[in-house]
Amino acid sequence: MKVKDLTQYLETIAPLSYQEPYDNSGLIVGNANDEISKALIVLDCTEEVVQEAIDKGCDIIIAHHPIIFKGLKKLNGNNYVERTVIKAIQHNIVLYAIHTNLDNVLGGVSSKIADRLELENQAILSPKSGLLKKLSVFVPRTHVDAVRQSLFDAGAGHIGDYDQCSYNSAGYGTFRPLEGADPAIGEIGEQERIEETKVEVIYPAYLERQIMVAMLAAHPYEEVAHDIYALDNRLHTVGSGVIGNLTETQDGRSFLAYLKQKLNLHVIRHTALLDKPVQRVAVCGGAGGFLLQDAIRSGADVFVTADYKYHEFFDAEGQIVIADIGHYESEQFTQELLLEIIQKKFANFAVLLTETETNPIKYFC
Repeated sequence: MKVKDLTQYLETIAPLSYQEPYDNSGLIVGNANDEISKALIVLDCTEEVVQEAIDKGCDIIIAHHPIIFKGLKKLNGNNYVERTVIKAIQHNIVLYAIHTNLDNVLGGVSSKIADRLELENQAILSPKSGLLKKLSVFVPRTHVDAVRQSLFDAGAGHIGDYDQCSYNSAGYGTFRPLEGADPAIGEIGEQERIEETKVEVIYPAYLERQIMVAMLAAHPYEEVAHDIYALDNRLHTVGSGVIGNLTETQDGRSFLAYLKQKLNLHVIRHTALLDKPVQRVAVCGGAGGFLLQDAIRSGADVFVTADYKYHEFFDAEGQIVIADIGHYESEQFTQELLLEIIQKKFANFAVLLTETETNPIKYFC
């Protein structure tokens, strides 16, 4: 298949618009119309990973972390980023990254950690706002069903676990076609009064173009009266971190042992254990320190994340246990997650998990 067949599917799971402003997810090296036959899934793309792809006949590498975060001004091979990109180009290997956009969806990176810990009643820890819009369109009664269905088919009308959601109110519209118009209803120079329905639907902002195309294609009018509103509603399936409940309460030391076993950890850095049982757990893959107050407000007993600095541990202030498990360790299961996502859609497409160890941090035990 073509690169875009795979990447467009991945972006229905984790839209690029959900990535953080500093990020560089998406197609990094290669052409969307290139043909591909085998993918290698990795956490980090390095020279060794590109060589592994060459040796295994893979023509696309799907990485969690983008190899390029900042713009490259030169490609001279002076550092590992330049050398990795050069090697991929020389061997016609496509590089694709799915980073904070996969972090920011329910069912993404943090959900994979929560699943490993068997957390129940999972929810986004810090849902994002500003990602939704509302469309109001005025439709003649004869075409309401067709226009409404076209909006649903284009991705509008999803609210939580429900789809095909809309609000419909009856009224009438007036208009007078002027010279040069080509009205579907009415005559030039004559005012018309038409029984209409206002159809209102909510949709993710990133789907706006396809929703507008669908609306205009289904609507009979030459000029379609419609309004678009930006919403501040939180989108509870998109955001940072995940919170959930253990199936059974545990004491602090037992939970740390459970955490170490479930996530295959070498070591856990943590704040002082509290004299209370652990029931509610917040998790965030990668550097999640910015979510500490959200974890506390959500009633979490422990916050599992990575990349905490020395003085940041003091911020727990006896309200919660911070458990820093390491950046690589918190995201290592993202590779399995991507394999599951791709194989669910493309069962006959060859997908391999890397055998290259890319964790730059080693432990002396």
